[in-house]
Amino acid sequence: MDTARLNRPHAAGIGLLSVGVALAAGHLFAGFTDPGASPYLAVGNTAIDLAPPWLKDFAVSTFGTKDKPVLLAGMAVVIAIFGAVAGLVSARRPLPGSILLGVLGVLGVLAVLKRPDLGQLAPLVPAASLVAGVLTFTWLHGKALDAAREAGYEAARHLPDRPDRYLAGERPAGERPASERPASERPAGERPAGERPADPARRGLLVAAGATVAGAGVAALTGQLLGNRVDVQASRRAVGTIRPAVAAAAIPPGADFAAAGTPSFITPNEAFYRIDTALVVPRVRAESWSMRVHGMVDRELRLRYDDLRNRELVERTVTLTCVSNEVGGPYISTANFVGVPLRAVLDEAGVQAGADQLVSRSVDGWSCGSPTEVMLDADRAMLALAMNGEPLPAEHGFPVRLVTAGLYGYVSATKWLADLELSTFDAFTPYWAKRGWARRAPIKTMSRIDRPGAFQRVPAGRTVIAGVAWAQHRGIEAVEVRLDRGQWREATLATEVNLDTWRMWRLDVDVAKGGHTVEVRATDKIGYTQTDKRADPVPDGATGWHSVSFSAT
Repeated sequence: MDTARLNRPHAAGIGLLSVGVALAAGHLFAGFTDPGASPYLAVGNTAIDLAPPWLKDFAVSTFGTKDKPVLLAGMAVVIAIFGAVAGLVSARRPLPGSILLGVLGVLGVLAVLKRPDLGQLAPLVPAASLVAGVLTFTWLHGKALDAAREAGYEAARHLPDRPDRYLAGERPAGERPASERPASERPAGERPAGERPADPARRGLLVAAGATVAGAGVAALTGQLLGNRVDVQASRRAVGTIRPAVAAAAIPPGADFAAAGTPSFITPNEAFYRIDTALVVPRVRAESWSMRVHGMVDRELRLRYDDLRNRELVERTVTLTCVSNEVGGPYISTANFVGVPLRAVLDEAGVQAGADQLVSRSVDGWSCGSPTEVMLDADRAMLALAMNGEPLPAEHGFPVRLVTAGLYGYVSATKWLADLELSTFDAFTPYWAKRGWARRAPIKTMSRIDRPGAFQRVPAGRTVIAGVAWAQHRGIEAVEVRLDRGQWREATLATEVNLDTWRMWRLDVDVAKGGHTVEVRATDKIGYTQTDKRADPVPDGATGWHSVSFSAT
C-alpha cells in the first residue's frame, strides 16, 4: 500500500502556489476581455457591494482613502490561508484540495455574474482561472508525492523489515536520529537530518515550483499590461486645455487663513479627497465615451465627448463633501470645475412631469439618485469635464462626471458618467439607498477645527484657533468658538467666495499653561446654528460640534 504523504510545509506551499496561479491566470484572461472580470477584483468589488453600511463607514473612518488597498491586502491574506488549507487537507491525494479550490473558483464566477458592467464572456475568466488552479495543484501534488516516495525509499533501505514506517515518517523505538549518531554508527549512505539526497524527484519538484512561480508572475504582469492598454493619460493629453466661455470669479485675497493653519482655499487635484466604491479606477478614453439620456423624457439623447466640449462651457468654484465625513473629518475639498450646466442637456431632452428622480450611472454600474428639481437648477448641477485647469484626473471621473453644489456626493456626484435616466423615487432605488442611506441628502451646516491639532502642545499666551465651516448653497454667516466651556466668541471669517464653497475662520485667544478644550459651531445664512447633538454619518450625514483637546506649555 502506498503510504507516502506530503509534509505540512510542502502541502501548504503547493496550495499557496496553486491559488497564486489561479489568480494570475484570471488576471491574464481578464486582460483579453475586461480587467474587471479578474476574479480577485470581481470578488473585491462584490465584497464592497455587499458590505453593510456600518462596515463601509468603519472602513472609511479607520483607513480613509486607503480602505481599498487594505481590502485587497486582506483578501490576499484570506486567499493565502484558503490555499494553504487546501494543501494541508491533501497530504495523501489531491482531491480534497481540488474541491476547496473549486469552491473558491465558483465564488469567482458568482462575483463576476453579479457585476452589472461586465459582458457575457466575463464568467469564462474565473472558470478558466479555476481550471488553471486545479491543474497546477494536481500537477505539483504529484511531483511532491514522487519526491516524498523517493525520500522514503532512501530511508527505508536501512529498515528493510518495515519500510512503511519510514514512508510515514516514523523511526523505530530507541533509534536516535541520524544527526545524533556519529558517522561510524550510521549505515553506508545514510545522511544526517537536513542533508537530503540529490534525488531526481526532489529536483523535479523544485524545478516545477520555480517554473510555477515564474509563470504566475509573467501571467499577472501580462494581464496588468493588457488591462492598462486603455491609455487614459494619453486621452487626457489629447483633450488639451479646456477653457470656459464663462469663467468663475477670481478667488479674492483673504479667502483662506492658510498661514494660520487652515487648508488653502482651492484644493490641489492630488490632495482632493476620493471616496467611492471603485476598487480599480475605471479606464475610459474621451474618444470612445458616450452618455445616454433617457427615461421620462420627450427625446432620448446620445451624447459624445465632443458634443459636450463644443457647448458653452462654464466654470464654477464648488466645495464637495462626502457623507462619510465624521465630525471634524477630512473628506471635504474645493476646486474650480469646468463643464456644461446639466439644465441645458435636460431641457434638450425634455423632462416629463412627475420625473422627480434623476438616476445617474457610472461605467462600472454604480447608480446614484438625485432630486430632479435640484439637478434642473442651472446654478447647481453640471457635467464637469475639467478640474483646476486640467481635464478631470482619472480617479476623479475622467472623462465626465457630475458636480452638484449642496448635496452630499453619494446623491449628486457620479464619476465616470455613462447614463442619465429620468425616473421617480418610487420606481428606482439607487446603490446607497438600498443599503439604508437617505434618498435626499442636503449637506448639513458644519464646522471643523484645524489648528491646534488634537493633543498638540502650544506655547502659553496668545495663540490662534483656526478652521473651516461649510453650508453649501446656503453660505456661512458666522462661526463661534469657546474655550474650556466658557463664553462663545465670534471668530473672524475669511472673505466669502460664494454660497457653494467652504469658509475659513480664525480667532486669537489667550491660553494659560495646562490642558484646554476648544469647541466650534457655525451658523448659516438662513439662521440655522449647527446642533451639538452627535449623530453618525448614516443615514444622511454626521452632526455635532467639533472639539479639540490641546495643552499649553
